[in-house]
Parts: sequence; structure tokens; C-alpha cells
Amino acid sequence: RTDAMFRVFSLGRVASSFARRAAASQRVAVAVAAGTTVSAVALAAAAPTACKAAKGEVDWYKLRDDLMELMESDSAPNPSVDGASNGGGGSVAPMMVRLAWHCAGTYDVKTGTGGSDGATMRFKPEADHGGNAGLHHARALLEPIKRMHPNVTYADLYVYAGVIAVEACGGPNVGFRPGRSDAAKPTPPSEDKRFTPDGRLPGADAGDGGKAATAQHIRDIFYRMGFNDQEIVALSGAHALGRCHTDRSGYWGPWTRAETTLSNEYYRELLENTWTPKKTHQGKPWKGPMQYEDPTGELMMLPSDMALVWDPKFKPHVEKYAADEGLFFKDFAKAFKKLLELGVPFK
Repeated sequence: RTDAMFRVFSLGRVASSFARRAAASQRVAVAVAAGTTVSAVALAAAAPTACKAAKGEVDWYKLRDDLMELMESDSAPNPSVDGASNGGGGSVAPMMVRLAWHCAGTYDVKTGTGGSDGATMRFKPEADHGGNAGLHHARALLEPIKRMHPNVTYADLYVYAGVIAVEACGGPNVGFRPGRSDAAKPTPPSEDKRFTPDGRLPGADAGDGGKAATAQHIRDIFYRMGFNDQEIVALSGAHALGRCHTDRSGYWGPWTRAETTLSNEYYRELLENTWTPKKTHQGKPWKGPMQYEDPTGELMMLPSDMALVWDPKFKPHVEKYAADEGLFFKDFAKAFKKLLELGVPFK
């Protein structure tokens, strides 16, 4: 099953830029024929507009194409010590999903602070917050694209890159709504609600290896943003993508064997594989933080992942998504779009 997924994804990745443009144009043309505006349909479907942008506007069509080219690159630098592709860190698309996630995941629904507006991660101290380790590589990769598209805000660019990355990894159409502003300089949170202190992002372990305290920590973080248990489990499915790095989070390894393909494999692995505490790494004692591994030692789960199957209220959602990828895609797209729009004062 996994090999088949790789083959399907590989075919999708070799689709030409021309073919992507033609497909997007056709979707927009159908929408216009149905009486819907080009911009509304195109952006809602994470597709660019069919016409060239006017001076001072963003050419979403070209921006999408440039982002997709970056996501499909096997040479875009993502340096790490762990020996994966692209210089050790693996494909850049999963990292772009993480960038968008972490830009938005600071939101507090009660105070209205945080969220993706402002692109505040560009500045210290947020750039150095523990949960953002390694994301300077993602931001650096987007700088040339920002120079080619000076009218897009950093805040919109970081989020749009995450939306396109989901698509590049074979995931659902999340949808995108522009309108985020950029903060001009680092500002204390007390003076600009877009800035937040460290500790807003979810941690991987609350000290009990994924049991009750970790489950409660997950709820505390996500409930603060306005999510429920079902949405928590749906958003966690993004762990089907990418891997952890010893020189970033301190953890090591991918969650699935198809780390550039968004699928329900993450949930299947959680339920069907055997997970035990990691004791060794490449023949030596494991000295990193507590994590779990499968019998091969090639796959990993964080304590926060294991909490989803050990907690009796989380687990039913894991089981549903493991059995129905279509349901996972639908719920993930809805929850991810909600996350990316938290706290944004759209006009």
C-alpha cells in the first residue's frame, strides 16, 4: 500500500508547470461560467488567479507556481545532521506546513493575541522559541520568492506556502484567504497583540511519556486556540509528513515511510504498529528525549502522538481517520484553514 502511494505521489510531482497552470485555468474558467468571481474561487481553492496581477497587487497565479516549484525541488537546501535528502533535513514541503502551523499556533481565543497576522516569527525572540527550532531554514528558502513577489506580505506568504505544501504532498485543497499584515519591528506583546511569549506551541511530552499529563497539555494548548478533541486529532495527522531532527527538536526520525505524502498512514501506524521506548540509535545508547520507535527502529512516535491512542476520548477519532482517508482529508482541510485564519482581522 505504501509503495503504491509513493508511485502515485511521484507521478504527481513530475507534472509540468504548464499542466498545473492549464488545470488551474480550467477550474477558474468553469467557476466564472457559473457566475463566481475568479479571485474568490481561485484563492478558496488555493489556486492562483487566471489574470496577470495589476501593479501593486499580488500575482497569485505566479506565486503559486513558484511555491510549487520549491516544494518539488530535490536540491532546495534544508541542512541537518540526520542524513535525509536536501542536505540532511528532508523535503522542504513538510517544513513549510510546519512553518504555517507555527505561525498560527500561538493564538489565544480568550485574549485575541497571537496567530498568523504580523509574521512575527521573523523577529527575535520568537524566532528562537523552542518550538520554532529549524524554521529559519524555511523562512530563508522563501526569501527569494518574496523578492520576486514584493507585494505579498510575509504573513500571507508563510501561510500560503503551507497551503501549497499540503497540495504538493498530495493532500486536500485547504483554501486560502489573503489579508494578513506584517509587523514592522519586534514589539513587546503588551504593545502589539500579534506578538506572544514562548510556550504557546504544543510540546511533545509533559513528563509522563504520553499519558494523562501529556493528553491534558495537548488539550490546554489546543483548547486555548478554540479547537475540540476531534480537531486536535485531525490536525495531528500532519505528522504523516516530515521527520524530527536531533539538531532541532532533539527527537529523531519520520512518523511514516512516506514522509512527503499526506495520507491517513499516520493513524494506521499508531494503531497497527508496535511502539516501545527508544533505547538505542545506530548501535549506540539513545541520549535524546524520550520517544517511541517501531520494531525496525526506523519509525518514531512522540509521547504526544501516543497520547492520541492512550486517551479514551482521542482514540475514537484516530480509529475513524485510520479507516477513512477521505474523512481525514475533509476534517484536516477544515481544521487547518481554521488554524491559519485565527486572529487575522480580514477586511
